[in-house]
Amino acid sequence: MNNSISVVVPIFNEKDSILELCNELTKILKQYSEWEVIFVDDGSTDGSAERLIELAGKEKNIKLIQLHRNYGKSAALAEGFKYAAGDYVITMDADLQDDPNEIPNLVNKIEEGFDLVTGWKKNRKDPWSKRFPSKIANFTTGLITGVKVHDMNCGLKIYRKVVTKSLDIYGGRHRYIPALAGQKGFRVAELPVKHHKRKYGTTKYGGSRLFHGFFDLITILFLNRYTQKPLHLFGLFGLACLSIAFLCELYVVILKLFFGHPFQKHFAMMLFGGMLFVLGLWFFSVGLIGEMVAQTTQDKEDRVKQVIEN
Repeated sequence: MNNSISVVVPIFNEKDSILELCNELTKILKQYSEWEVIFVDDGSTDGSAERLIELAGKEKNIKLIQLHRNYGKSAALAEGFKYAAGDYVITMDADLQDDPNEIPNLVNKIEEGFDLVTGWKKNRKDPWSKRFPSKIANFTTGLITGVKVHDMNCGLKIYRKVVTKSLDIYGGRHRYIPALAGQKGFRVAELPVKHHKRKYGTTKYGGSRLFHGFFDLITILFLNRYTQKPLHLFGLFGLACLSIAFLCELYVVILKLFFGHPFQKHFAMMLFGGMLFVLGLWFFSVGLIGEMVAQTTQDKEDRVKQVIEN
């Protein structure tokens, strides 16, 4: 295998795990001719940065990127992807729950012709309070995006370099990297990997990640499916509002014509229908404005391409 390997490890307050992880990674990666480990310190405050600086000074293949504050895992991965030089880029968490011995298996899998291989913690060693929400999230994400893997957010993944340079990772989008890659047409596979119990410290993610993850999923759905056709989304909402408004007003008219009910008796229903009618028109207006913006952006891109080709 002549392809070079970069391992990107985001770190936030994992001082006790760093030395053991670094030793294991070095032992595994020395079987490859070209390799590097990029640690991304995401604003650690427990002395992790100092330990990483010491390790980077001893081993030329170990590199360190320091962020001046905690930006989150997505930002840390994005920085690591930016500087990763390997043909294959591997990501893993720093808490020793991901097993570095899985690296050769990931390499073998991606060489079968895939662009991204995500790990599947089939025998996950986390408490049920993390496993159960994760199962729901993975099922929902697969249903919505069409990219169906068992463990969308597994930290242990391997990518071809072109994938890492194509993905725009920010906010909480690291949770949905396989879905983002799949929607761009990259070939995605998964591989069962070993998973260990956390040895040091505690998890850095709380229950709020469920709510954040939901909003990130909605963002991904919109940006990937409706960026070029916003009227398809807003028009759907507008059509629903107009349909309900029509039924409300029709209901009042039928009561008036066939049962003699005065309009005043159902004023609330008429008002509700009128509000929905206006809301439906508003949705259509937003969709049309979005279409004009999308068309303008596309025209600019076409002009740029034409200039370059000429």
